[in-house]
Amino acid sequence: MDLLALLGHETGLEIAELLKLREQAISSGTTFDRTLMNRGVNEEQMLAAFAKDLDLELRLKLDGIRVPETFVEAVPLSFARAHTMIAVEETNGFLVVACAHPLDLHPQDDLANILPCPVQFVLSPRAEITELVNRAFRHKADGVDEALDDLEDTDIAGLAAELEDSEDLLDSANKAPIIKLVNSVLFQALKLRASDVHFQPYTDRMQVRFRIDGILYDMDSIPKNAQDAVLSRLKVMAKLDIAERRLPQDGRASVRIGDGEVDVRVSLVPTSSGERAVLRLLDKTAKVYTLAEMGLDEHHQKILDSYIRYPHGIILVTGPTGSGKTTTLYASLTEISTGDKNILTIEDPVEYSLDGISQVQVNVKKGLTFSAGLRSFLRQDPDVMMVGEIRDLETAEIAIRAAITGHLVFSTVHTNDAPSTVTRLIDLGLEPYLVSSSLVLVIAQRLVRTLCESCKEWRAPTDDELAQLKGMNFDMSLLKDGKIAQSPGCTECFNSGYQGRTAIYEMLPMEEGIRALVTENATASQLKKVAVTELGMRTLRQDGLLRLAKGQTSPDEIMRVTQLDVV
Repeated sequence: MDLLALLGHETGLEIAELLKLREQAISSGTTFDRTLMNRGVNEEQMLAAFAKDLDLELRLKLDGIRVPETFVEAVPLSFARAHTMIAVEETNGFLVVACAHPLDLHPQDDLANILPCPVQFVLSPRAEITELVNRAFRHKADGVDEALDDLEDTDIAGLAAELEDSEDLLDSANKAPIIKLVNSVLFQALKLRASDVHFQPYTDRMQVRFRIDGILYDMDSIPKNAQDAVLSRLKVMAKLDIAERRLPQDGRASVRIGDGEVDVRVSLVPTSSGERAVLRLLDKTAKVYTLAEMGLDEHHQKILDSYIRYPHGIILVTGPTGSGKTTTLYASLTEISTGDKNILTIEDPVEYSLDGISQVQVNVKKGLTFSAGLRSFLRQDPDVMMVGEIRDLETAEIAIRAAITGHLVFSTVHTNDAPSTVTRLIDLGLEPYLVSSSLVLVIAQRLVRTLCESCKEWRAPTDDELAQLKGMNFDMSLLKDGKIAQSPGCTECFNSGYQGRTAIYEMLPMEEGIRALVTENATASQLKKVAVTELGMRTLRQDGLLRLAKGQTSPDEIMRVTQLDVV
């Protein structure tokens, strides 16, 4: 079977359309696989066809792999990132290298010349390779120190005015020092999986801080004399007013890393030491998790899997900013996006692209708000809708109207736990009977840092830890051999003892008893008591303690993100 037939079999595209796409690739000078990706062809299906045609192994998951040092030492990070290649194992004198673009023959030849041993290629999705590249190269120098050195004896005035529409962070070699410095900081942040970058001014310096796994870490300091130029550069990137220093400003920028796109939300506020900037990073190349990868246990997986397949109703996810609500919604939508449903979302901003789902970006200046978008969706013959957040009565009323007219609606709310979400909707001005009849499931969640697997060890708890566990009402019989897991810290986790995060959940299905209480305008504490005692709802803290018993996290993390259950 030739390549076109294989692609047709795997992707469902007609041969005539594939021929047309191949002609487009030839005329535009891009490779056939990239043209297919730009067309929106499913990446895994496309790679499966190329793997069969080229007789290459297909590895869809690269979790838990340690990249051979041979590759990290020999290959520049910029090359690995730009061409989406990473070594996944070293065997029999060969390096097995995963690549996402099977027809990039020149980079493959270049890589074979760079490496000191023969190479064998396998195919993997781009998001999997990008994540592994970030992990493998995070300990290597990233140009920040070098860029800081370049600032010395340099006239920094006016250096921040250079800008391209979408700045490529890898292309920093010939940039002005300030531009190179800002690019290097952003690049380092993305390598370390930072969600936010803070540029915080002090009287003698500007401190760069990264939020990694929900915790802020101090990184490099920028000289005070470069502060204004760095801030000007950030303003130019976000298309803000360089001259305005007395009022807060918000903007957006887009940067590239190779062929990957990263959205940056920029916020500046004036302080007594100068303007303070915070950048929120949204890496479009990061993978979208499936429900199976969300860390749900069997109990919660069964609940969620059941309710996301309901024909109508509202499913709400609640939690503070940065608790993974959008990730849970995306995983749920991906699970039910089987091609036979019309799924629409309105978000602020659209964080990741989802195959087969129409996503709309909020634009308040032009009148496209959550409520306006949701109202328009009702005329688009939808089956499932997602609205980024229910902030006001108008949005809540339209969501309820959609739910009771036969649509499944997903959204988020900012509350502390699942039962208080119900009372929050009533506080917005909704009638209790409408809430009880339309709401089907409320999910509260938090993110807890997971213990580093590289240095994790099991040991008996200390007296202080026993007292801490007792204070959290922990059932000591759940501990494995009476021991708890601890990670003292190593180079893999920057001596923090933690690497990565997982979610803990509290799920409140709207059973008949709960609906009756909601109609009677019961308080959040009354709802919680009935949910725990009669429905067996597991609270956030109880779910966290189960993760603790399994050795996934620590007592300190559970204490940090959950509160004492008062039932």
